[in-house]
Amino acid sequence: MSTASVSLPNWITYGLMPLLNLTLAFVISGLVVWLIGENPFEAVKLLLIGALGRGEGIGFTLFYATNFIFTGLSVAVAIHAGLFNIGSEGQAYLGGLGAALVALALDNYLPWYATMPFAILGAAAAGAAWAFIPAWLQAKRGSHIVITTIMFNFIGAALMVYLLVNVLIVPGKMAPETRTFLEGGQLPKLDWLMELFGLKLGAAPFNFSFIIALVMCVVVWFLIWRTKFGYEMRTLGISPSAASYAGIPYARTVIITMLISGGLAGMMALNPVMGASARLQVEFVGGAGFVGIAVSLMGRNHPLGIVLAALLFGILYQGGGELSFDMPNITRDMIVVIQGLVILFAGALEFMFRPALVRIYQNFVKA
Repeated sequence: MSTASVSLPNWITYGLMPLLNLTLAFVISGLVVWLIGENPFEAVKLLLIGALGRGEGIGFTLFYATNFIFTGLSVAVAIHAGLFNIGSEGQAYLGGLGAALVALALDNYLPWYATMPFAILGAAAAGAAWAFIPAWLQAKRGSHIVITTIMFNFIGAALMVYLLVNVLIVPGKMAPETRTFLEGGQLPKLDWLMELFGLKLGAAPFNFSFIIALVMCVVVWFLIWRTKFGYEMRTLGISPSAASYAGIPYARTVIITMLISGGLAGMMALNPVMGASARLQVEFVGGAGFVGIAVSLMGRNHPLGIVLAALLFGILYQGGGELSFDMPNITRDMIVVIQGLVILFAGALEFMFRPALVRIYQNFVKA
């Protein structure tokens, strides 16, 4: 009997198995660090201190994690419907445009809490619009969603550069960016939240978009597991033929799912555009759309798992920067290698330990 068909308890599938994969990734990373002449235990200590050792480091960790929560949710929603959206990067770019246009239009007239709902809608609408064409091509013409969303990443990046250089740039300035938003177009920092735990935020741009991201986790959970449309998504993702037999409209489900996925990716822009820099800049996404793929896979496409995986990558991003400063031999490229190993073992090889765990579990049950 194949081990792939054996059912395991959730605490093994969603707890023990990811932990084993993550442990192996860090063991191999430690060997790489040791081979270049550094102490791996000291490296782990410096990484954790840099990410979690003081209020400012925690603030940066949560700032990065906020980006990854949004993009992880974006990828997860599509996966539940059997779609692989690799276009979160481009959708986030366009989401930044939507949020920036709202902030530029309203920051002189409304306080931030009145501007924020319009900015959320603007970012989500722009991200969804950028996902619509690949979704329509998949649903109506059979074009593969992976190919079209990848291509739209490049088109979105090129479009943003054109707009910032030729349309939205501040007259007389060399930098391709919009003007700085007034206070009414900025999301406030969550320094009060850090102070509840006796910590100081410092220069970290940890802001209100983190709370929006957590709210979206609840919304996505409710959508996927507590609504009729969520059931239709999951049915399509598990068996397109069963979905067709049940009368679930393929084109409608694909298009709406991708609109939701693109909207979540677009909302990621709230964090760097309105929360951190208070203006729209080139390359503000910084690869978060692609990291979201790993975050979703590591989190088993569940909002709670996505939050935990996003925190892990936030720690790697922030702690890795501190580590490369304290240990010059461990460069930023080395940090990327460690991130890649985490993705490899927790994503691509996520079921590597499953056959052994199945045998151990079966022997334990028989005993």
